[in-house]
Amino acid sequence: MRVDPSTTLAIDARNVLPFSMPDAFSPRVAMTNEPAGTPLWFVFQASRLLVFEDSAKLLVPEMSTLSQLALNPIRQHYLGQLLDQPCYCVELADDATTPEGASLLGLREVFGRVADDHFALAGRAIQILNWDRSHQYCGACATPTKLKENERARECPSCGLVSYPRLAPAVMALVRREHQLLLARSPHFPPGMYSALAGFVDPGESLEQTIAREVQEEVGLRVTNVRYFASQPWPFPHSLMIAFTADYLDGEIMSDPTEIEDARWFELDSLPRLPGKISISRRLIDTVIADMQGESI
Repeated sequence: MRVDPSTTLAIDARNVLPFSMPDAFSPRVAMTNEPAGTPLWFVFQASRLLVFEDSAKLLVPEMSTLSQLALNPIRQHYLGQLLDQPCYCVELADDATTPEGASLLGLREVFGRVADDHFALAGRAIQILNWDRSHQYCGACATPTKLKENERARECPSCGLVSYPRLAPAVMALVRREHQLLLARSPHFPPGMYSALAGFVDPGESLEQTIAREVQEEVGLRVTNVRYFASQPWPFPHSLMIAFTADYLDGEIMSDPTEIEDARWFELDSLPRLPGKISISRRLIDTVIADMQGESI
């Protein structure tokens, strides 16, 4: 197995995926200057984002202070600056009352209805809040931790253990054989939906080794000619999806019933229901289909 040496990491259209940080955003742990713009507030109650509806669009609150909405967050973090706007994320208590006219919606529900830059920052915000909530105590000695001033981390004042925001890398592999694609469905997928194979990276593994292991474990096949496609932050709850294409080498499909409900080769003219456009899996599948159709012309 190899990675194509001609692969380039230059940013192109397929790299710009939902939840990817906007170019105009400067991440910061603390404010280093006084931005001129009105602050943006990414307010969450559990996993739902507070938004206001304006015609067909949803708006993230923009105001000098949350006191204008009579909100008292239980935790707050400075995210950085989007152009001239300071950005904050805050979490409300489960029993907090939301302002009149506001809605609380999951990130998947607001996709395509809020500004793309705001959607990406909402994905960053919820991961920081989840990390902060789950690292209030040291994992080694149970002492209450404290936020570090100069980096995004919590530190134990007793034993010195430092905890950074958690990130779980996962690979995705779309396998092709001549003019067929290998697609599979997990038991938790919506009815009829199939996608590319995916799995989390184990300690000590390279991404290429993870692809080889996951494909063999899940469907019993071996692959070759692995090529990088793109990556996508995936805040459900804290993953980084790294997508590849691969060519079939050998083997017969033998699905692992604990992870795969069904797997099969699909012709391009008889594809099943595919994932929504919020995910890198759909961008990967659509791009490979277009490439394969171009080859057949």
